[in-house]
Amino acid sequence: MELLTVLVDTLMNQGLAGLGAGAAVIGAGIGIGRIGGSAMEAMARQPESIGDLRSNMIVAAALVEGVALLAVIVCLLVLFV
Repeated sequence: MELLTVLVDTLMNQGLAGLGAGAAVIGAGIGIGRIGGSAMEAMARQPESIGDLRSNMIVAAALVEGVALLAVIVCLLVLFV
């Protein structure tokens, strides 16, 4: 009975780690898409501020991508450790 409990706990942790990694990637994709869409809308409204908006958009997308990568790494650590 104890072996079954350990097996179920291990499989549940692996499944939850996989779901967590998937949610992190999907969340990052949605976030970067919203950043890009908002930046394009702002550029259309004020074309003279394209340079500032572009640099801010790249920094924000990099921060979102970094958080998503950290979340995926944490999920992989849960999976294999």
